[in-house]
Amino acid sequence: MNIKIILEGKIKEPYFKLGVEEFKKRLLNKVEVLEVSNIFEYLKNKTQTYIVTLEIEGKMLSSIEFAQKLREIETSGAANEILFLIGGAQGLDEKVRKMSDFKFSMSKLTFLHQEATFILIEQIYRAYRILNNEPYHK
Repeated sequence: MNIKIILEGKIKEPYFKLGVEEFKKRLLNKVEVLEVSNIFEYLKNKTQTYIVTLEIEGKMLSSIEFAQKLREIETSGAANEILFLIGGAQGLDEKVRKMSDFKFSMSKLTFLHQEATFILIEQIYRAYRILNNEPYHK
């Protein structure tokens, strides 16, 4: 299953870039991070994707529940890739939010888009450790 984190904007801070690259390496580059200027434009020709939008109003999950959600999406066979969408300073456009298959909240707090990208890729890494019955820090 292909996993892509699509963020509207760029990761500018070197420490976030380093963190994201580290987890991409740990995930054997199975997760792609794309910086785009307009998520809606990016999605126009996408098919067979499972779209997860990161939204404060979305559903909060524990790390174990998040791992189970990834497994559920992967085994459903409904999509060949998972797209995690992170909005820029203005959040996600309403047109993009309506396309969501699952609205996910990492917290009631608001994060910088580059910070959210780092946290999300770390949680994806943690989810695969959980799913593979490998140790992880609780």
